Amino acid sequence: MVSRVSSLHLHFSHPYHSSSSSSPTTRSLLQTNSTTKLNFPIRTKPNRLKSFLPLLPFIPQQCSKPTPPMAAPNPGQPADPDPALINEDLKPTEPGQRTFTGWEMASLWVGLVVGVPTYYLAGSLVDLGMAWWQGIATVVLANVILLFPLILTGDPGTRYGISFPVLARSSFGVRGAHVPTLLRALVGCGWYGIETWIGGEAIFILLPHAIKRSSWSRAWPWLGTSPLEFVCFIAFWVAQLIIALRGMDGIRQLEKYSAPVLILLTSALFVWAYVRAGGLGHMLSMSSKLTGPQFWGLFFPSLTANLSFWATLALNIPDFTRFAKSRTNQVTGQLGLPIFMGLFTFVGLAVTSSTKVIYGRVISNPIELLEQIGGIWTMVLAIIGISLATITTNIAANVVAPANALVNLSPSTFTFRRGALLTALLGILFQPWRLLKSSESFVYTWLVGYSALMGPIGGILLSDYYLIRRMKLNVSDLYTSSPSGEYFYTGGYNLAAMAALVVGILPVVPGFLQKVAIFPGAPGVFVGIYNNAWFFSFFLSGFLYWILSVWLGKRRGYCTGGGPLLAGET
Repeated sequence: MVSRVSSLHLHFSHPYHSSSSSSPTTRSLLQTNSTTKLNFPIRTKPNRLKSFLPLLPFIPQQCSKPTPPMAAPNPGQPADPDPALINEDLKPTEPGQRTFTGWEMASLWVGLVVGVPTYYLAGSLVDLGMAWWQGIATVVLANVILLFPLILTGDPGTRYGISFPVLARSSFGVRGAHVPTLLRALVGCGWYGIETWIGGEAIFILLPHAIKRSSWSRAWPWLGTSPLEFVCFIAFWVAQLIIALRGMDGIRQLEKYSAPVLILLTSALFVWAYVRAGGLGHMLSMSSKLTGPQFWGLFFPSLTANLSFWATLALNIPDFTRFAKSRTNQVTGQLGLPIFMGLFTFVGLAVTSSTKVIYGRVISNPIELLEQIGGIWTMVLAIIGISLATITTNIAANVVAPANALVNLSPSTFTFRRGALLTALLGILFQPWRLLKSSESFVYTWLVGYSALMGPIGGILLSDYYLIRRMKLNVSDLYTSSPSGEYFYTGGYNLAAMAALVVGILPVVPGFLQKVAIFPGAPGVFVGIYNNAWFFSFFLSGFLYWILSVWLGKRRGYCTGGGPLLAGET
């Protein structure tokens, strides 16, 4: 073996032309449709070079097909995009649209975290037998773990200004991206229904007792709830939709100004429980009802449930980070999740535990607790607080992703507003009153169940962006359905991603069927997989996708047809 300098001739396209002030080296690298000679030392034999290069992911490789010549577009914008893959809601954000500061990103998490489902999740852990400190430890640990995929998935949104549906085209293909985005949208529609039902319940508790005791408040078996509660649900559904139709700028303003109000109302509820329970010692006096084996049997599915609680937003976080001013703002803003989640969980667990002292029974549902407290001012503050908390969470977490998924499905048919409307309609079909009928159905059936869908998608996205592409994306090819495009794969579908997604989901299915009593005889190993569905599917699909991508030769190198949106970032 002798040391020699080997030469590679790489043919690639780039949308940016060099300026007259560029150095000769820079100019040669930026010529459109140019042939560039890269010299670097490799200790190998000349006849082994061709077979050696594909094994080195850090060495630029030739694209399978050269990208066609393109006119110079605006910085960060695709050149000659396919109209079927782009509209105003899907194209990369312009620099002037990037207005989210670190505080505004963090305040987004305040609006998301401070809500009835978060409180209910925390209270459910006490209701299921955990001590308050065990519940807090479970929630905080889950959110610290989730912080890593959250920040990692948010990076391409900030770096390239692209949304989650567009990012998914990189790994799943320009047509295959519909599969993960629609799965995410489906879960979002379910959550939209749950949050809207909670807002409707807040309206219901304000009604006079005479109305609530009428025949209209009796449940209809075929509907699963009473017509009066259903009307309250629809009333809140309409009020919420009006705000959702204002778009992303309206969402940003809502989250920004709602955050301090929600913090104040949460503090007021904590102070009330502190006074009525006779101090913090009494509030936190409840001990665990579980033995050692029982605790660990509850801990792992509860950890999975808490992970899946925000695993949906960890997928489509680029929908928000694409509006961040910088990558630093994106990262610092995401730190708000474990901080605010931990604080609000403490309040939820402390107040829930205090109900045992105050009323002699555990009340994990905050709406039921507010009704129990009574009083006109309590009712007024309840409707304001619950409505504000529900709207800030629901619109940001459960409207943006489904709406963008529908826009991605058919840009010529859907706009963000039309997607938001369809999301709201589908939320009704989920019949959220059935999902919230008990702590067990909410935690073990709903939260753990859909984590089997979110886990593998997240694993595939991160494996593709960091391990396969090393954070280099061809922005222009994300918006083209040409067979020569880098993300066209096989007819627009990446078979490696599809296979990894299916393999990640299938092992979880028997445990889910056992949980919903369809397949009660499922072996214990599948029950264990189901209880850890997010972890299992995330790592299995991510690893399998990486292996298949290397084996099938789907890595096409760093043919970046559009650089990062932020100036100076690479």
